[in-house]
Amino acid sequence: MSESRTTADFYFDPMCPWAWMTSRWMLEVEQVRPVDVRWKVMSLAVLNENRLDELPAEYRELLTQAWGPVRVVVAAQQLHGDEVVGKLYTALGTRFHNNGEGATREAIVDALAEVGLPAELVEYADKDTYDTELRASHAEGIDKVGQDVGTPVIAVPGPDGDEVAFFGPVVTPTPRGEAAARLWDGTLLVASTPGFYEIKRTRTASPSFN
Repeated sequence: MSESRTTADFYFDPMCPWAWMTSRWMLEVEQVRPVDVRWKVMSLAVLNENRLDELPAEYRELLTQAWGPVRVVVAAQQLHGDEVVGKLYTALGTRFHNNGEGATREAIVDALAEVGLPAELVEYADKDTYDTELRASHAEGIDKVGQDVGTPVIAVPGPDGDEVAFFGPVVTPTPRGEAAARLWDGTLLVASTPGFYEIKRTRTASPSFN
């Protein structure tokens, strides 16, 4: 009998380099464990909109820029279906992070072209047309883990039928093969432990996109 597959909901903001690292790990997990990733958006801009005065000016500027890419992803999802979300995220993230282009209009247009979506979708970067849907997806993800975390959030069915959701893991470089499998197994083990909340240590390296 084939092993039953699990769906993992992955909530991301395309601007976040750490979420990008985790997303590449999840693609590895799909290859080594019976897991299918369902890509969903959350938004750093929405998460932080009520505490901008507390944040450094540089981060406030990043949050202003963060509206555009996630709005484009939501517009693509609404107009072309859920199946385009993961593909578009990969095309955007490769340009934003691996290639160092940043979240430019040109990078977004090129990403849309790569996955066969119309260039006109870039216009939604400056529109609030689908902000209701964006905020709903964000709330769905963040409500699973609370307001004290960021992106990514991962949610999977738990061993007892209850949902297990967690922020992270924050990791670099991307674990591959059996290392990816071990991290997945361990993350699920600790996240599904009743009363478990946090493991953390100081980051000593920046995201490695290689």
